Amino acid sequence: MAKRVFLIILDSLGCGNAPDASSFGDEGSNTLAAVLSASDRPFPNLSRMGLFDMDGNDDPRILDYLSKDTLKDRPCPIGTYGRMREESRGGKDSTIGHWELAGVVSEEPQPTYPEGFPSYIVDKLKEISGRGVLCNLPYSGTKAIEDYGDAHVSTGDLILYTSADSVLQIAAHEEVVPLEELYRICREMRSFMTGKDAVGRIIARPFVGTSGSFTRTANRHDFAVEAPSSTMMDVLKGQGFDVISVGKIYDLFAGRGFTEKNPTKGNSEGIAKIKEYLNKDFTGLLFANLVDFDMLYGHRNNIEGYNEALHEFDDALGEILSSMKEDDLLIITADHGCDPSTESTDHSREQVPVLIYGKGYSTPHNIGSILGFSYVSQVTVNALMGSRYEKRFPVRDLSPSDPDDVMTYVDLTNLKVTATEDDIRSLIDRAIASKTKSVCIPPCYVRFASDYAKGAMPICTVIGFPNGYNTTAVKVIEAKDAIDNGACEIDMVINVAFVKAGKMKEVEDEVTAIANAVHEKGAILKVIIEACLLTEEEKIALCGIVERSGAEYIKTSTGFSTGGATVEDVALMRANLSDQVRIKAAGGIRSPEAARAMIDAGATRIGASGL
Repeated sequence: MAKRVFLIILDSLGCGNAPDASSFGDEGSNTLAAVLSASDRPFPNLSRMGLFDMDGNDDPRILDYLSKDTLKDRPCPIGTYGRMREESRGGKDSTIGHWELAGVVSEEPQPTYPEGFPSYIVDKLKEISGRGVLCNLPYSGTKAIEDYGDAHVSTGDLILYTSADSVLQIAAHEEVVPLEELYRICREMRSFMTGKDAVGRIIARPFVGTSGSFTRTANRHDFAVEAPSSTMMDVLKGQGFDVISVGKIYDLFAGRGFTEKNPTKGNSEGIAKIKEYLNKDFTGLLFANLVDFDMLYGHRNNIEGYNEALHEFDDALGEILSSMKEDDLLIITADHGCDPSTESTDHSREQVPVLIYGKGYSTPHNIGSILGFSYVSQVTVNALMGSRYEKRFPVRDLSPSDPDDVMTYVDLTNLKVTATEDDIRSLIDRAIASKTKSVCIPPCYVRFASDYAKGAMPICTVIGFPNGYNTTAVKVIEAKDAIDNGACEIDMVINVAFVKAGKMKEVEDEVTAIANAVHEKGAILKVIIEACLLTEEEKIALCGIVERSGAEYIKTSTGFSTGGATVEDVALMRANLSDQVRIKAAGGIRSPEAARAMIDAGATRIGASGL
């Protein structure tokens, strides 16, 4: 399980291809492609996270960007990556997107006002504020203060406007309407806007400046409607976890479910807060929103500005990755799109990237296209609280075998490609009668064997067998699936090809990833090194890798290569391992005498199909 989860929302960084985009007038929108059209520099850290390896990156602007000479050596992904499609039918607003990221799917759309707000809402605003109202139309925020700013300054009337999203926005000059007064007005309108008028957000939009040069300030404040059901933050806070907001997250959830809040005035301050918390000791979730992508660049159709902001984040991401601790998990995603290359200045209905790295997600893995932003809440809660599953096997006993009975050292094995269910039954019956350590069988028979043995005999199986050159992601999935089906011991074949190529770091990363996956599910790991193909130097190096990975056993052979176990190999391993790592000798051991020689050399397990 993870101790800390850092969930970072790159507000509005959609990646196109939403199947229902045409229903929202957003067919063809692709925020990521628009931003990349303005860039000729690499994004090395987002690339490492898998941003450019996602399925569906087929927009010509993305393909053109990836074809540039400066990007030809971009790094391979380091974790899990894919894209998510929004499930909520409520629209493309920040509130709906964030709710779904936190586990709440909206079945009904929130109210919008394409013709402006009805008179009873305008009258209530006048009553609450004691001021008149200007505009009351769907409008660009910057255009609203440009067109109505002078009238507002001269009269004190509020600039009321909306957009295609479910929002009621009130703009006011900070010298005409003090911030606290503007916030009070918005707060009271929030209390009024309920039922059929429960607009997603009421937003205070203060600005400053003089005629012809009005600019919005960073003192924006969102007053969101509360989520209709519990979010992941409610669950985590209820379980005693720290739940920390950075940026507008606290406002978007009306403050519910958080233990700490950190309002920010833009991306730079938000990034600084994330870095600050990387160096703090807490247990739980940090949920951050970097709003400038949307507020300053998406809504203003500023492609160049969006590009520079994304490079700023990519630079910071390198520091974030290097500062992560062993039990940290990082998730980067978005809440919707806001394509700056279209005529519209509104949000766009798009899929969003989901990039995950850290505890439990350090194996490169393309998850494709996921239905539902709520995938993020599932990953977060499972990482912090632990996924719940029923172990189909008893807790393993690694106590010493009976020195007077060689069969108590044996994993009785049948890995033949022609093995049948009758063969597996017979193997289990013989193993129980002989009191062996386990039966080692093909993965396809694990559930059958577990059901047949009913706990009377531990089930062992093999992954990456017999050649070991499957990808790490495949091996991790194999291992987890085998354990869920009832295996309590996993014999995994290393990537011998990588060893021979000198790629020892990759080998160690893989063994460690599989050891972590196996141990998190309560099973034990034996690492098969296929000693007959290795030099003495390589065998010694692999002893160190297995030791550091935390695996319980190193195993000599598959029995399917050019040779099996030798006494010399077992003795070499024993001389280069601590007592924490045990040795399994396997391959070609056909007599009690041969098994005894391996035990005398230091083996504590014997893999054999019969003695």
